Amino acid sequence: MENNQPIIIKRVKRFNGGHHGGAWKIAFADFATAMMAFFLVLWLMSTATPEQKIAIAGYFKDPIGFSESGTPYVIDLGGSPELAPEKTINPEVKSDPTPESSVQLNQDQVESMAEQVEQERLNLLLQELQNKVEENPQLQKFKDQILFEITQDGLRIQIMDAENRPMFDIGSARLQPYFEDILLAMADTIKAVPNKISVSGHTDAKPYAGSGEYGNWELSANRANAARRALVAGGYPDDQVARVVGYASSSLFDRKNPFNPVNRRIDIIVLTKKAQRNIEGEQGTPDAPPASDAPAAPGAAAPAAPAEQAPMQPRELRQKMNIFEDGTLKMDEPKE
Repeated sequence: MENNQPIIIKRVKRFNGGHHGGAWKIAFADFATAMMAFFLVLWLMSTATPEQKIAIAGYFKDPIGFSESGTPYVIDLGGSPELAPEKTINPEVKSDPTPESSVQLNQDQVESMAEQVEQERLNLLLQELQNKVEENPQLQKFKDQILFEITQDGLRIQIMDAENRPMFDIGSARLQPYFEDILLAMADTIKAVPNKISVSGHTDAKPYAGSGEYGNWELSANRANAARRALVAGGYPDDQVARVVGYASSSLFDRKNPFNPVNRRIDIIVLTKKAQRNIEGEQGTPDAPPASDAPAAPGAAAPAAPAEQAPMQPRELRQKMNIFEDGTLKMDEPKE
């Protein structure tokens, strides 16, 4: 008997499932961010002081009154924010301001802070002078004769003689042109600081060949004064010069060789306030008498203000500066 039943074949078509989207990732990221912020708040609350907690609470209760009282920030790291009850919009908010803690500084601490600021100022001046010497082609040729150093009295600038390049004529206070250029270049930089200066002259141990009434003491003092005149002619205020002194050969730079040319030098010290007080005395210079309050007489002319003198040119300066020659002081003829 033949089996005539038909064979039925079922073919099932399978389809891949579609993309379900990534919305869950955004939700999970928001959840992680919220948890991080939550734990951060818990950590801040555990480390905040009671005063900071009161300040934070006051900000969230009344942001307007809080910001107008002092600072727009929730936590002011530079002070202690407080509320302003007279400006707040919430009448229930009360503020109990605590007295500000004032830092009491004694005299020694104030002087120590002032000395530290002054030391930084002198270091900046030292760096600026060194840069000027390096950048100026004319001064760079003589940088081996210029020495800068910080001492307990201030910034010392030593300009020394060289065997083939003396600053002055032999036995005279007549300035050489290159030495004048050095002083003129430095005057503009030194006057930028309010400190006064001290100018001193030094000679070597070789006796002065001249009359017995004029020696190395007079020569060193005259050379120091000639250097001062050059600085003033270059624009440095004359009232900022605290002292001009000659040391002769009493303070040698090279003690092993008293005849070394480096012993002939000019020292310019930008004084610290302490060194300036030691020179001028603790009392300082007497104050100027106060101006009379009485009205001026009718028709009396008002005193004219002194005109500011412009710096001299190098050629004119050389003619005015070299008043010392061969140990003799030569003054300009008085003008009628």
